[in-house]
Amino acid sequence: MSACCDHGHDHSPFTDAAASQAYRRVLWFALIVNGAMFFGELAGAYLSKSVALQADALDFLGDAANYGISLAVVGMHLAWRARAAMVKGLSMGLFGLWVIGTTVWRIAEGGVPEAHIITGVGVLALAANLAVTVALFKFREGDANMRSVWLCSRNDAIANVAVIAAGGGVWLTGTFWPDVAVGGIIAGLALFASAEVIRRARGELRQAREPLPAAGD
Repeated sequence: MSACCDHGHDHSPFTDAAASQAYRRVLWFALIVNGAMFFGELAGAYLSKSVALQADALDFLGDAANYGISLAVVGMHLAWRARAAMVKGLSMGLFGLWVIGTTVWRIAEGGVPEAHIITGVGVLALAANLAVTVALFKFREGDANMRSVWLCSRNDAIANVAVIAAGGGVWLTGTFWPDVAVGGIIAGLALFASAEVIRRARGELRQAREPLPAAGD
């Protein structure tokens, strides 16, 4: 992972108002897409009894909330942006732990999910996340807050490919194991991204607390 690109105490990741507005528009687009896909995947998870779709649906919900937080702190002081990133990093970690628990519960419960629903909803989710990922691509190397937004989008696209594979695996094997395996993959992605975002946010919080250099230094 690259180092943080924001080196100033109160340096905005945007060089002008137009760039800030462009980022806001992309965040609104991502927020709407993720909110819509949460409801779509939740319905798919209910119909298919898939833990992978259920985990991905809650991931969409979490991302929608994260995009809302990012919209609220655009243009704020570095310390506030770092605090928002810390909240998102912690929420990503909690989500990963929740998915691990759900996966264990699914193994204990048993039952084979509906493969065709998993695959169909997974393809739709992948298309949605690819659209968001492309829109966010040029903002991927900003501060910890912007980096967390990019990681959420990128990880979701990877997770959607795994969900589609889970549908194929369930269809081929006639078991729930591919579905619960994908649940574990999604959890791992969330925990890895959580650690990265928290690390960067802690660095930026330390940076924001450093005293400004005296004039002429």
